[in-house]
Amino acid sequence: MTFDTEPEPGVCEKPNPASTGFVLNHSMLRVKDPTPALDFYTRVMGMRLLRKLDFPEMKFSLYFLHRPQDGETPPEDIGERTAWTFSQRGILELTHNWGTEAVADFSYHDGNAQPQGFGHICFSVPDLDVAVRWFEENQVSFVKRADQGKMRDVAFIKDADGYWIEIVEAARLKQLGR
Repeated sequence: MTFDTEPEPGVCEKPNPASTGFVLNHSMLRVKDPTPALDFYTRVMGMRLLRKLDFPEMKFSLYFLHRPQDGETPPEDIGERTAWTFSQRGILELTHNWGTEAVADFSYHDGNAQPQGFGHICFSVPDLDVAVRWFEENQVSFVKRADQGKMRDVAFIKDADGYWIEIVEAARLKQLGR
């Protein structure tokens, strides 16, 4: 028998066929200023901006970022690319409410200060040591390095808005939870 799900209280062992095809498309983070946020996610994390949508009547913009696989090419046509964006997995949506960038002491709650809520997003990297050196070269702020704390081989960095990003190398986590 092939793996389907780990059994835990509350886990539905056989999803209803009505949910067939459901895909987690994106997670959204609010950003104070899109320029440093876009710089961080495109330059440091290697993501590409697939689509920007402006909503002038509500005074906000959405930026949809994606880390394409080698050889993957989003459609050129803007409408097709929009539809393609909303069919993908692993999209990061940055939401900018206009004007927040001009307020010096403005910041969003990162979810890790009290009261805690949202915790972090995670990037899997091919080589954790190489990634850590890249982050150091780019003066990225670390919350926890991979050689610190009880959970080794897991690092946490912060983005331009102070959101935590977990950094893992999948091959190093085989013994996690055993």
